[in-house]
Amino acid sequence: MKNSSRKLGLLLMLVTMAFSVQAQQAMFLQQGRIEYEKRVNLQARMKEMSGEEESSWSESIRKSMPQYQVTYFNYSFAGNTSLYQPGRDNSAENKTSLWGEGPAEENVVYSRLDSMQSISQKKVFEQLFLVKDSIRTIRWKITDETRKIAGFDCRRANAIIMDSIYVVAFYTEAIITPGGPESFNGLPGMILGVALPHEHITWFATKVLVDDIKEGTIKPPVKGKPVDNKGMSVAVEKSIGKWGNWGKAHIKAIML
Repeated sequence: MKNSSRKLGLLLMLVTMAFSVQAQQAMFLQQGRIEYEKRVNLQARMKEMSGEEESSWSESIRKSMPQYQVTYFNYSFAGNTSLYQPGRDNSAENKTSLWGEGPAEENVVYSRLDSMQSISQKKVFEQLFLVKDSIRTIRWKITDETRKIAGFDCRRANAIIMDSIYVVAFYTEAIITPGGPESFNGLPGMILGVALPHEHITWFATKVLVDDIKEGTIKPPVKGKPVDNKGMSVAVEKSIGKWGNWGKAHIKAIML
């Protein structure tokens, strides 16, 4: 009887220890994979681009469009290395805009957060660019507002990027890697949600997977015309800078 009690006690202790270790790993993740859902309010963006004098033609086109364009991206991370790239397939209706494939739908962003360097592969119509440059430094203002995203408690932070784009982000300290979707980074934990209210774009994590990802297995993209951020900006401005509000909106989306 005593032996049975001891065995039961030992079993309970081992189970408790296993749950404790699992909880600690879940609380402070250093590697894994996140799926982000990106939503673009197409109708709101087109209305803004049309301006106050929206024609009856553009209004009818806008109202015939789906309201949201929804795409998914996978973000793999291990330590200070991360890779953001297109995820699962989406329907043709959600993946295309009025002018065909929208900007930044095929972006691949490799980041070294310890050295603040990134290599991004960006497609602009038929051109493919390989952008090598430093990661954008963002001056965040952390607030007391909180919300839960993909099961994680997150805190809100605000910032302005590219001189005029207002950013709302939600990060969790339970994931140590200080990264996030696209080029968003620099908070004391992983960014699981981003909203650009005036641009009508959001990224929110739908799930966080505790995948066994080794830092050396995360590789940067290699295809595309080599440029830095300035070179990319000049090339895009030359291509679509004269296309009015529509061109300006696309340039912002591409340079995020």
